[in-house]
Amino acid sequence: MSYAEDMSLDLLAKRIALASLLLSQMTACASAPLPAPGSAPVTDVSPPKATVARPLTFERIAADPPLEGRAPTALALSPDGAFLTWLQPNADDSEVLDLWGMRLPSGKAEALVATADLLGGATQKLTDSERMALERKRITKRGITAYDWCGKEAQALVFPFSGDLYLARLAGSEGARPTVTRLTTDDDAPEINPTCSPDGKQIAFVKGHDVVALDLTTNKSIPVTRGGGGTRSFGLAEFVAEEEMGRHEGFWWSPNGDRLIVFEVDESTVGVKRRAQIHADHTAIIDQRYPAAGEANARVTAWIYPITKGKVGKRVAIATPLEDGYLPRAGFFADGTAWVQWQSRDQKSLLLLEVATDGKTREIVRETDAAWVELHDDLTALEGQRAFLWSTERSGRRQLVKVDRDTLVVSELTTEPEPVESLLAVDQKAGLVFYSAFRARGKEQHVFSIPLAGGPATQLTTEPGWHAATFSRSGLFFIDRRSDVLVPVKTTLRDATGTIQHIIDDNPATELATYDLPKPQWMDVTAVDGAVMNAVLFEPAMREPGRRYPVIVFVYGGPAAQTVRRGWQKSWLAITAWTHRGYGVFLLDNRGMAGRDRDFQRGHHNRFGEVEMDDQRRGYEALTAIDWVDKKRVGIFGWSYGGYVAARAVLEDASPFAAAAAVAPVSDWTLYDTHYTERYIGLPSRDATGALTPGSTYARADLVSRAGLLDRPLLLVHGTADDNVLFDNTLKLAEALQTAGKPFDLMIYPGKAHGISGRAAQRHVWETLTAFFDRHLSIVP
Repeated sequence: MSYAEDMSLDLLAKRIALASLLLSQMTACASAPLPAPGSAPVTDVSPPKATVARPLTFERIAADPPLEGRAPTALALSPDGAFLTWLQPNADDSEVLDLWGMRLPSGKAEALVATADLLGGATQKLTDSERMALERKRITKRGITAYDWCGKEAQALVFPFSGDLYLARLAGSEGARPTVTRLTTDDDAPEINPTCSPDGKQIAFVKGHDVVALDLTTNKSIPVTRGGGGTRSFGLAEFVAEEEMGRHEGFWWSPNGDRLIVFEVDESTVGVKRRAQIHADHTAIIDQRYPAAGEANARVTAWIYPITKGKVGKRVAIATPLEDGYLPRAGFFADGTAWVQWQSRDQKSLLLLEVATDGKTREIVRETDAAWVELHDDLTALEGQRAFLWSTERSGRRQLVKVDRDTLVVSELTTEPEPVESLLAVDQKAGLVFYSAFRARGKEQHVFSIPLAGGPATQLTTEPGWHAATFSRSGLFFIDRRSDVLVPVKTTLRDATGTIQHIIDDNPATELATYDLPKPQWMDVTAVDGAVMNAVLFEPAMREPGRRYPVIVFVYGGPAAQTVRRGWQKSWLAITAWTHRGYGVFLLDNRGMAGRDRDFQRGHHNRFGEVEMDDQRRGYEALTAIDWVDKKRVGIFGWSYGGYVAARAVLEDASPFAAAAAVAPVSDWTLYDTHYTERYIGLPSRDATGALTPGSTYARADLVSRAGLLDRPLLLVHGTADDNVLFDNTLKLAEALQTAGKPFDLMIYPGKAHGISGRAAQRHVWETLTAFFDRHLSIVP
């Protein structure tokens, strides 16, 4: 049992009382802890004499218009490559997205559907399930947040909005607005994840836990599945699939639209976490099916449903392995044969299974790894061939291969010097494969092509920085979203040679350019095992020779992420504001983080909290060797996994960090979900009393047991409605610190989820963090 699941109602009442007490302490984190002797930062430091002429503030960062511009998102090329669509922040409110598009190759950008027109003065409506689904996709905007092309020709798009479905049929001439039809009118029961069949004649979606198909020629709905409700659903991704596997759907169309693969999810086996979702004006008791590490997962089964002439035939069960595991992906090959992926519970094996018409399966790929197998979306079937492209880390670095479905022969395709990031498209007529790969030891990402028959690769993007590409299915064009450090995304349309055909959004970000922007200083830091880690340092603005300055270490530290890269990220603005205030800011991607070879990325294996501390200490040593850095005034800050690392950094003997701020930190890994936690540190083990086995990975990674080690300032920040890193984590750590007699600061956000989204809340979070570091790193405002 996890701590949360074992919680009785009496204990829950105590927890609510504790939370209420903590809420009463929210006023600007007033009770600052006293640092232990010898650990306090110097306090006789006068404010810097030089000042920034125009300092960037968090008030401005949170305001409109966005400093980073209104760059388009969710860009997509129509199946025929004739039309480009995207979502763009509204000119009046950047938190609201509208649907835009342009005809290719030389058309003009057109506003296709405006959110304001759909609302007609009303307020957008979202159910709790829709709101949390957006949170798990990390979508913080409102308005039109998703859409899907219908059919192989650029004629129509479907999108969900305010609980209903809409179809936009494009006009035949440039500049003419599309015809928008509201397909459903029952916004209290929303249609989830609408997806068009490849022929554009049907739309499948989930409604009330069942899959429904809507025939666009007759406008009649066809129930595909029956029996959904309660803990049973069809076509929806279970929690760990959405949060950890990168799968947000639970059904897939066949190439000719005559069948659907549908996942059935039974959550009755998943433990209920009863948590208090504390809002400013009320407290709601939420029962959430949350599979904590070591507990039972949802049972997921796969079915094929035939659909012909408006009727659903007898479903066929897909025979997946019976042992405990996951179904992370599914789909169809070009010839209409279904496939599913199965991953073992310990995630050391991944099978790609071909599905026969009777549901029996045949293994065609088996990936194994002594630590874990990374999931990916790199499966592209080849037309007219019983073969497909796939990516694998078997060589020690992710590369593309070709797999023959009959002989199961695997042929090497790429031999990149750094890992392939993703397979993007295949143009079989031209005989080319397009993909993205890392460069500059993971700090840059570029687009490449390689002959399908094999041969040398060609780099299609040469400008330094980070290139994120979206290709048309034909491979004739791709959208390139290029950015760099403190250079927001610029969007262009390129042909298959990488030549720019159209500037979609030059995004000059003119106001941002008027600020004194810090220059990145790239650094190499060597880990204890000799691995070279990427780091970047930003100096305080207007730094004066001979003076020493405080530094904030901005850390994430966890797997599958990068912070030290030449690409735009919103945090660059916060970093700029801190440099304007007189701080240096330092980032280090420790072992285990993304963008590197297989061995580097397996750094976290059974070592949560250890590899990060080893590497961040090495970073501290490299940082404090710089003459202007005050080694007594180095603080550390992180969010989510970074919050865990930041808190761990001051729950250590002889920590080098003067203060730490942790937002939404995991404090006890038995509280976090199965798929993520077990991938890296296995199953938790317990002794006869139910306590974690002493010396086990979970025990070593636990923060709660380390509460007595705190001897310097710590700020904890959390949203009370966080369904990812449950609020229980901060409550449990807070209680342990209080029991140990350790003062600390606390800020909680009533009703806010993991991202603490919203302009006012975001401004408040960053100003709270800044005030905390000002106090404890001796910055005088």
